[in-house]
Amino acid sequence: MANILVVEDERVIARLLKDTLQVEGYQVVTVLNGEDAVQFALRETPHLIVLDMMLPGIDGYEVARRLRDHPKTMHIPIVALSSFGELSDKVRAFELGVDDYITKPFQIDELLARIRTQIRRVQQNYLSPLIGLPGGLQVELAIKHKLNSLEPWSILYLDLDNFKAFNDVYGFLTGNEIIRLVGRICQRVVQEYGNTDDFVGHIGGDDFLVVTTPDRANLLCKQISAAYKEESVAFYRPEDLRRGSISGVDRKGRPYQFPLVSLSIGVVNNQIRRSHSIQEVSYLAAEAKYYAKQATGNVYHITPRRDIPTQETSYAPRYNAASVLPPSLSQFAVGNASYRPNRLADVEQRAEYEYEQKVY
Repeated sequence: MANILVVEDERVIARLLKDTLQVEGYQVVTVLNGEDAVQFALRETPHLIVLDMMLPGIDGYEVARRLRDHPKTMHIPIVALSSFGELSDKVRAFELGVDDYITKPFQIDELLARIRTQIRRVQQNYLSPLIGLPGGLQVELAIKHKLNSLEPWSILYLDLDNFKAFNDVYGFLTGNEIIRLVGRICQRVVQEYGNTDDFVGHIGGDDFLVVTTPDRANLLCKQISAAYKEESVAFYRPEDLRRGSISGVDRKGRPYQFPLVSLSIGVVNNQIRRSHSIQEVSYLAAEAKYYAKQATGNVYHITPRRDIPTQETSYAPRYNAASVLPPSLSQFAVGNASYRPNRLADVEQRAEYEYEQKVY
């Protein structure tokens, strides 16, 4: 069931809202001021926020503005509660990004109906249906948010190895559970070891992305890898675990032993000589993941300190298969003419062939 943050400085109303929402099956946390609301939302990313607009310290309008300015919280629906019912008050709230506006006193049934509507809307339009993490546009905005910042950042690009073979043997439902496991581990580890505003997104398929800072990247990689190695064993048959491989058949029907599904993490950061565009970040992330995949087991690779070719460069990148991007990350590199589409297509075909030979 959804997690809801109630921001209300009147304790009686806060208690009423919490009790009512808990009866409906929601998990509810209440805070009494705007600063605590912003910090909690960044740290926990609740599914919805019920926000009183008149708060001590920063008011609800400022809370809404801050949440909408950050890619980690910009998608969270906000239902505003206010004693002010003037049109100007409502317009101001909507312009700052609230999704609904209810005046006090309010009817509980109406509030519950509006909450259900907002949660359903955000789940359908903004979150990955498989894992409930931000995806698509939110991932792109999270990267752009860091690119526009002068602060140091690191991006972790996570991908499962030998996942197709696992799906073929164990079925797509169990494969979906593996993907959900990675998403849960990322959320849990980032919450425990990361920064308050670190971002976790689902690029698509078995690809995930974490936006953090360089001082946390190494620790997050280690903790995510260790947790995945420990928790993923529950999805295998005992004989496969003892053997350390999956028994299957290749495309020609011949028996074949596939490695267990491992987790590769490529890491790129802005600790180099110049800033990146989002296209450059996407190539560097793919390259780092490619090098991580060259080793066996659960590994990660951090991009070394160097530049990559600029848009004026007329030759293909030296890292070949590292330039092959998943469809959802390729959208960030559209229009980068410096990489010669024909040669890049050759690289992609060659990488796909090499991968198939490696797996089958």
